[in-house]
Amino acid sequence: MEEVRGLGHLFMTVFLSTLSGFMVVPAITDITMAAICPGKDECSLAIYLTGIQHAVIGMGSLVMMPMVGKLSDAYGRKTMLTIPITLSIFPLAILAYSRSRYYYYAYYVLRTLIGMLCDGSVHCLALAYVADKVGEGRRASVFGILSGVSSSAFICGSLSSHFLSTASTFQVAGIMAIVALVYMKIFLPESLPKEDILVKATETECLLEKAPKKNFQRYKRLPSFDDLVCLLRTSPAFLHVAVVSFLIHVAETGLNASLFYFLKAQFHFDKDEFADLTMIAGIAGAISQLALMPILAPAIGEERLLSVGLFFFSLHLLLHSIAWSPWVPYAAALMSVLATFGMPCLRSIASKQFGPNEQGKVQGCVTGLSSFANIVSPLAFSPLIATFLSDDAPFHFPGFSIMIAGLAAMLAFIQSLMMTTSRSTTAYNLSDSNSPRNFV
Repeated sequence: MEEVRGLGHLFMTVFLSTLSGFMVVPAITDITMAAICPGKDECSLAIYLTGIQHAVIGMGSLVMMPMVGKLSDAYGRKTMLTIPITLSIFPLAILAYSRSRYYYYAYYVLRTLIGMLCDGSVHCLALAYVADKVGEGRRASVFGILSGVSSSAFICGSLSSHFLSTASTFQVAGIMAIVALVYMKIFLPESLPKEDILVKATETECLLEKAPKKNFQRYKRLPSFDDLVCLLRTSPAFLHVAVVSFLIHVAETGLNASLFYFLKAQFHFDKDEFADLTMIAGIAGAISQLALMPILAPAIGEERLLSVGLFFFSLHLLLHSIAWSPWVPYAAALMSVLATFGMPCLRSIASKQFGPNEQGKVQGCVTGLSSFANIVSPLAFSPLIATFLSDDAPFHFPGFSIMIAGLAAMLAFIQSLMMTTSRSTTAYNLSDSNSPRNFV
C-alpha cells in the first residue's frame, strides 16, 4: 500500500492527461460526420479516413514506441513524458477554435502526425515508471490500478460530454492537457536515480559518437524496431505476450473503428448516447481494475486472470455485433467489469521477463506491437464497416465487422491458454553481455 501511495503524483498526471483525450471521444464522430458528410447518418468517406488515420498512426508508433521506451531508460521517464503531454495540446486547440471542414482537416493532419510519435506513450512510460517503483509480486495489481485511473478519466470525460457544448468540450480538454503538463513538471519526481540517468545517457551518447558520421548510420544506432526483434528472440514468453497483445489490439481497434458508426447508422445514436455508453463501460472497467484486480491477481495468478479477461472481452464484442435493440450495447458495456483484466496482466507478465534496466524498452515494445495492430486492423475493418453499413451489403448484418473483431479476441483467449506459467526466476537484462542474447 505504501508503494501505491508513493505513486499518487503519477496517477494524477495520467488522470489529467487521459481525461483531456477522453473528453473529446464522444464528440469526434459527430464532428467528423458533420465536416465530411453533413446531414447524413452513414458516410463511407468518414469511415475510410478514420481507418487511414489509425493505420498511419500505428505505422509511426510501431517504430517510435520502442525508441521512446528505450530513451526513457537512458534519460528518465519524466523527461520523456513531457513530449507527448505537450504535443497533445495542439490538435485540441484547433477544434477548440473551429469545427468547420478546413479546420477539421487541419486537426486530422496534425493529430495524425502527433499520434505517430505519441499515441500510447503516456501509458507506456507510466507503466515503466511503476515498474521502477514496485516489486514483481505487486506489479500486476498496481498496473491494474493504473488502468483503473485511466478508466476513471474515461468516466469523467464521458460525463463531461453531457454538460459541455462541442466547442466547450475541446476548450476544456485543451486546458486539462495544459494542467497535466504543469502538474507533472511541478510535482512528479523522476523514478530513476539521477546518477543512473546520467550514466545511461552518457552511454547512449558514446554509442552515437562511435557511429560513422553518415546520418543514416547514426540513426541505425538509435533504439528502434531492432529492440522489438531483440526481445522477441530473447524470450519465448515475451513472444507469447506479443501474439496475445497483437490480437487484443486488432480486436480493440476493430471495435473502436466500428462501434460508433454502427450505432449511429443502426439506432441514430449521437454524442449523448455515445457518452452514456462509454461512461457505463468506464465505470465497469474502473470497478474491475481498482477493486477486483488487486484481489484476484494474487489469488488466482495473472496468467489465469488474463484468460478470464480475454474470454469475457470476446463475449463483450460478440454481444455488440448482434445488437438488435438500442439497449443491447448498454448490456454489453456492463461486461467490461470482467473484460478489462487482460492488458494489465499482460503488461505485468512482459515486465517480469527482463531486468530493471530494460523496463522502458519492454513496455515500449509491447506498445509498438499494439501499434502494429493499428496498421493491420483498419485496413481490414474499414472496408467491412463501409460495406455492411451501406445499401450494397452482400447480406444484412450491420455488426459483421464487430463480430470479426470478437473472433480476433477469441483467438487471443485461445493463445493465452497456451502461455506457459513457468517463467525463469532470473529476468534477462539485454544490456548485460552475459544475457542469452546481446543484440546491439
